[in-house]
Amino acid sequence: MAFTTTLGYVLGLNDLESFSLYPIIGIFFLACGASALNHYQERRTDLLMDRTRNRPIPSGTVTPAAVLMIAAAFLLLGSATLLIKSTVLTLGIGLLTFFWYNAVYTPMKKIFSLAIIPGSLVGALPPLAGWVAAGGDVFDPKIMLIAAFFFIWQIPHFWILLLVYGKDYDKGGFPTLTNIFSSRQLINITFCWIILTIVIALSFNFFGIMNYSVTGIFLVLLCGWLLYNSLIFLRSGGDNKGFKNMFIRINIFALLIITSLSLDKLIKLFLE
Repeated sequence: MAFTTTLGYVLGLNDLESFSLYPIIGIFFLACGASALNHYQERRTDLLMDRTRNRPIPSGTVTPAAVLMIAAAFLLLGSATLLIKSTVLTLGIGLLTFFWYNAVYTPMKKIFSLAIIPGSLVGALPPLAGWVAAGGDVFDPKIMLIAAFFFIWQIPHFWILLLVYGKDYDKGGFPTLTNIFSSRQLINITFCWIILTIVIALSFNFFGIMNYSVTGIFLVLLCGWLLYNSLIFLRSGGDNKGFKNMFIRINIFALLIITSLSLDKLIKLFLE
């Protein structure tokens, strides 16, 4: 969330002199609070799953009451930082993200196997928060496209993880698509979402988001690399090693998107 907030903030800047770390720090604190509260909310199911049983609460490292205090402290600290050092709209988007993650997505996961789709709003909002903190228009098509990219990207990102840990989610009592579709069907569906992610990333070239042609060329090559790996994923036999490799690669893809777009804008501001 802090990385994508930074991207939105950098893209919305008009000059380097006005750069401030406070909006990024504020969103980071809110994200920490949301994560801590999520650990409290899912403490019982975490204990049931191999992947999560060693987290702080189920392992007995900290008490649930202590985690609630940590979550509240981060929530207050993040809110105060954004209210005093940023804008009310940035704070509003940050609190909406917090609410959506903990009050909507987290409980929805326990009853709805497609909860990740509405839940992906959590990934779309942080870059928007950064953008408005820099003075950008909340309805600007550029940031709407960036937000759409992170919304779509989260869905195959999660479903690849689901292919690896589907049985573990069953232990926790979560309804999952692995109980509805076969592994082959879920691979096919996830592949389609990866292609949609690539298409949206390629469309950055047509919305004036980038300032230099070399960034656009790098983006095309990056999308080609992800497409190549997604075809390998599509043809895979359903082994966990292949799923984990694809999970790593789709995360690298998003990180390189953030890095390249941020550097493109920072170089432009530095040379002006």
